[in-house]
Amino acid sequence: MTTSATTTAATGSASPMTESEAESHIVGTCFKTGPPGALGVELEWLVHDGHDQHAPVPPARLDGVVSSARSLALRGAITTEPGGQLELSSAPAPSLGACLDQVGGDLERLRALASAFGLRLSGVGLDPVREPNRLTTEPRYAAMERHFDRGGPDGRVMMCSTAAVQVCLEAGEEYGAAGGAGSAEIRWLALHGLGPVLVAAFANSPLHRGRPTGWRSTRLAVWWRIDPSRTRPPASGTDPRESWARYALDANVLAVRGDGRWDTPDGLTFRDWLRGYGPRPATCADLDYHLTTLFPPIRPRGFLEVRFVDAQPAGGWAVVAAVTSALVDDPLALDIVLDATAPVRGRWLAAARHGLADPVLASVAETCFQAALPALGRLGVAESVRRQVADYADRYVSARRCPADDVLDAWSYGHVLIGEDIAPC
Repeated sequence: MTTSATTTAATGSASPMTESEAESHIVGTCFKTGPPGALGVELEWLVHDGHDQHAPVPPARLDGVVSSARSLALRGAITTEPGGQLELSSAPAPSLGACLDQVGGDLERLRALASAFGLRLSGVGLDPVREPNRLTTEPRYAAMERHFDRGGPDGRVMMCSTAAVQVCLEAGEEYGAAGGAGSAEIRWLALHGLGPVLVAAFANSPLHRGRPTGWRSTRLAVWWRIDPSRTRPPASGTDPRESWARYALDANVLAVRGDGRWDTPDGLTFRDWLRGYGPRPATCADLDYHLTTLFPPIRPRGFLEVRFVDAQPAGGWAVVAAVTSALVDDPLALDIVLDATAPVRGRWLAAARHGLADPVLASVAETCFQAALPALGRLGVAESVRRQVADYADRYVSARRCPADDVLDAWSYGHVLIGEDIAPC
């Protein structure tokens, strides 16, 4: 999640928008076509005290890490999330290999810096022991908390206690371009079919408040329970541009920005606002801000932001990036994905609950990982990365397990597994 830089442009001084202007703006802003190849990642990490996993981390210590990171000449950007999670956002890279090298170097230095402040970056999708605690007082997050509180406590958990691996891919070639595998429609379709498979294969958040929740990816279950108008996938359609524009306009308005406390209307969609039911006329700045408050599993932002995978221990983020890129950017692998994922399309919650213990998801995951390995070779990715993906497939996919199963095994022996670390319950 990103923070708005200013409220000045959002106070209604610009010209009001019409509904048709809003639809055109969404399509032009969110879908910028381009050939597959360039990509980036956004890695979120829970931050724990190096000696006490239950202790809250004071904002001053987090600020110290972020401030000191500026002297490291990182190629990516470091920001904080509402509950003190750290996010490393890479710059766009021309290839998967370049992205992995860039982020790997940044992450090594960031881990060392956090350790110098007595902190640990924890690769897990949901904080297994601490209660959510919003550290930021920024208007965006205060408004977000009020909005989500109407539906129960899950909004605060989402904001303050979850972390993900996000992979950003090119949207694809112009729509219908020779009907090719690189077209934006095909890539959009493939990623939505692949989503439940990768949720299951990388699920890594089975604990909350120190106990199993009954879900392998509790993180995704939490996201699913909050305001479905902005967290569920858009309805399928032949043209993702039309589907997304409809989804965005029919989503609830999270906040109407102002110079003081932001208004959080109840049940007002952006389409309603455009039709004159809001507190003032809606502007293009309002729409741009509204688009930043939509959190579906795959979000178009000029590129495609894949948001559904739990944070991973150690170097697992690289496996997520490699497999996702290989299966969508390589035409041969993409054809396999489109066929193989048909039986599991839409099975997001089954994936979150069961992981690869679900036999259908497990079978499709094996097919996809088998397709990813030669695809990585065709994309020119280093042998070390291919070996890392193969090792992951052997350890988890072939065994019908996911990282959450390691966490549950540790819990059964009286320990909590956070990232790579084990601590008593």
